[in-house]
Amino acid sequence: MKSSIVIADDHPLMLKGMTNYLTSINYNIVGSATDGQAAYNLIVKLKPEIAILDIRMPQRSGLEIAEDCKNNNIPTKIILITFDKREDVYEKAQELNVYGYILKEFAVEEIENCIESVIQNTPYFSQDIIPNLEKSNKNVDPTILKKLTKTEIKIIKLISLNKTSPEIADNLNVSSRTVDKHRSNIVNKLNIQGKHNALFIWATNNRDLF
Repeated sequence: MKSSIVIADDHPLMLKGMTNYLTSINYNIVGSATDGQAAYNLIVKLKPEIAILDIRMPQRSGLEIAEDCKNNNIPTKIILITFDKREDVYEKAQELNVYGYILKEFAVEEIENCIESVIQNTPYFSQDIIPNLEKSNKNVDPTILKKLTKTEIKIIKLISLNKTSPEIADNLNVSSRTVDKHRSNIVNKLNIQGKHNALFIWATNNRDLF
């Protein structure tokens, strides 16, 4: 049996369809809910490896659940499913260490790949959420990493795994401030354009370079 999963969506057909599909390919669906409070209660009680959550639900949104899980050190990995392509929502999801973010219109096509990526501790974000930013950071010259120090390459590898500055600091035995300085240097050296999540997107898209 594959990973334990809780699913929550306030649209019954979406909830049933996703549950039936994942069950048919042998994922262990341990609980389902139609509102955010019930979903959070299931996560606390059952401690599933993964929770697949609609962003917009009654009582608690998927983002609010992700924030509660982060604040309470709940290890369940969150995958958000949404119709929302707003960049600020996407950025908030990354701040909360959400592992997956996919659009509902592509959910069936992407969900299995998303789950398998998340199981390997590799974040999965739909390529259709902020395409302009992602396209601007693809197809780079492989020699570009020669601009970076060995420490900066270590840091960008960890960024590609959705690690936060404090987590990277612990891994490298340095301060968070030092990591943030390295991040700034990396952005400048690689001439990465975009908001604060642009470095993560660049690192994720170009993981094969390092």
